[in-house]
Amino acid sequence: MLHSVCLASPLHSPKLKDSINGTSEIPNTTLLHHFTSPFELKQAVAFLIKTNKPLSLLPLSRVASICALSPDFPFAQQIFSSVEQQEVSVWNSCLRNLAEGSSLIDAIFLFHQMRSYNVSLDCFTCSFVLKACVGLRDLLRGRIVHGYVEKLGFQSNLVLLNALLHLYATCGAMADANLLFDKMPQRDVVSWNIMITQLAKKGDVDWAFDLFEKMPDRNLRSWTAMITGFVHCGKAKEAIRLFVEMEETGLRANEVTVVAVLAACADLGALELGRRIHEYSNKSGFKRNVHICNTLIDMYIKCGCLEAAKVVFDEMKERTIVSWSAMIQGLAIHGHGDEALELFNEMIKMGMMPNEVTFLGILHACSHMGLINKGRELFTSMSRDYNISPQIEHYGCMVDLLSRAGLLQDAYELITSMPIKPNAVVWGSFLGGCRIQKDVKMAEEAIRQLGVLDPLNDGYYIIMSNIYAEAKRWEDAARVRKLMKDRGVKKTPGWSSITIAGTTHEFVAGDDNHPQAEHIFKRWDELLEQMKYKGYVPNTSVVLLDIEDNKKEKYVYRHSEKLALVFGLMNIKPGETIRIMKNLRVCEDCHAAFKVISEIVKREIVVRDRNRFHCFKDGFCSCKDYW
Repeated sequence: MLHSVCLASPLHSPKLKDSINGTSEIPNTTLLHHFTSPFELKQAVAFLIKTNKPLSLLPLSRVASICALSPDFPFAQQIFSSVEQQEVSVWNSCLRNLAEGSSLIDAIFLFHQMRSYNVSLDCFTCSFVLKACVGLRDLLRGRIVHGYVEKLGFQSNLVLLNALLHLYATCGAMADANLLFDKMPQRDVVSWNIMITQLAKKGDVDWAFDLFEKMPDRNLRSWTAMITGFVHCGKAKEAIRLFVEMEETGLRANEVTVVAVLAACADLGALELGRRIHEYSNKSGFKRNVHICNTLIDMYIKCGCLEAAKVVFDEMKERTIVSWSAMIQGLAIHGHGDEALELFNEMIKMGMMPNEVTFLGILHACSHMGLINKGRELFTSMSRDYNISPQIEHYGCMVDLLSRAGLLQDAYELITSMPIKPNAVVWGSFLGGCRIQKDVKMAEEAIRQLGVLDPLNDGYYIIMSNIYAEAKRWEDAARVRKLMKDRGVKKTPGWSSITIAGTTHEFVAGDDNHPQAEHIFKRWDELLEQMKYKGYVPNTSVVLLDIEDNKKEKYVYRHSEKLALVFGLMNIKPGETIRIMKNLRVCEDCHAAFKVISEIVKREIVVRDRNRFHCFKDGFCSCKDYW
């Protein structure tokens, strides 16, 4: 049949006719090895048969790739049969190339062809097509392959079972994945890693960690998957604890591990560990890894080391938009809005296109510098020049900018005309602006909206109560506090932390449980005398209680950030920067006090609160205003 089919093929190629007549041998070799269609393949086969040459001269892998996705699949089968080649191995090679390339759907179709034309499938066939199913997130066809695994008796093939496990877990079918995992006759470290990685990615770190602890053997991928999972779920402390434990086993971090641990350091403000990982990264040859450099920039920014972040940024040989955006955002939250704008302009001149995150950082910079016109110009240019539709966060920045500048009516009109429904963050920014401008009426409108959008957020009630208190409307302030109680809203306890020699010390307001509490209070009293001499007057308006002023003063003197600062002055070497983290906003009194203290003690004090950084030095703060 093959002979008749080939001889019946039209011989249209002049070169082929020359070959048959023996006038040219070189074109024959070219055609035999470089045919590009089933038609040319048939010409080549016809020539071989006509000249009594063996079909084994044909490159069989090329025969498979040419016929795999065409109706000429049976023609290729005839060729394989005539040369006594086990066809499944040739088709598998073709299937593997498709599954490992960008033609995943073609790999699925080839698998269908193989089944349709009764090719005897083996474990490699199933493995390669499962890889394509994973890439396509094609759970339905993956289940079909699973059926073949059972039908063909491959249930004990660990590689196949791991591929199926990966398919179910990646496609989100964790119940099926868990069932398969439990029924596996044997498991290796790959099996455990698949489950841990996918559970962690889906946010179920407790289940993932339970499996991690049960693992008979762990490799670097196991540790990295679990550390990364903790980071992504906001459990930075657990991530760092696990990393330290991993180091004790003698394993060395790879680039993925480094990124995860640096992200955890950024979340916690763990500067010492971050610096150590940076040094390790450089020694390990990771200095050119853009992802690591971007994470280092983020880590140093969030740890209050803006200069260190600049050094990393400046030394980068290759920068992505993530690098530029991180640096612009960092400059903005550290109060260096003018530098943020300069960097943005430099980025544009270099031809780097900004994205949504870049604009978020630059609008934030405009907000804190009070650059109304520039902010409006940039906001307009997002859609006009860069085809970027402003998102809710960008509108929030504009509301913040206008509110800070006293343009409350403009901010209100922007909110009510937004194409997106304003959320609590937008109205919260507006409420903050109302407090700056002391506009009770507008604030009441904001709190009405926030009472619907985010009724359990204590921060909004506290700001509203503070607005009433500053207006001496004590009954209204008390009514807000009662409303909080009636709605079951509890005030988030404020705390501040400071890390010294690798140990983190936490303080709450009025904290007298610390081992050095007595010395801290005594040192504060000494410092207070010097502060008052410099003109410091306690701002008791931050105390929302209707009590006597002297009692209010004692209350503000025991704020957690002040206690952390004094503890730092007592235990950190003179001249070294003191770094404090606070979970809430730094209050106005502490902000004013820290400026005075920085001048008295001749030290730089960096405070990271929930909104931004305050870098106090020589009596000034990097932020142009408190709010």
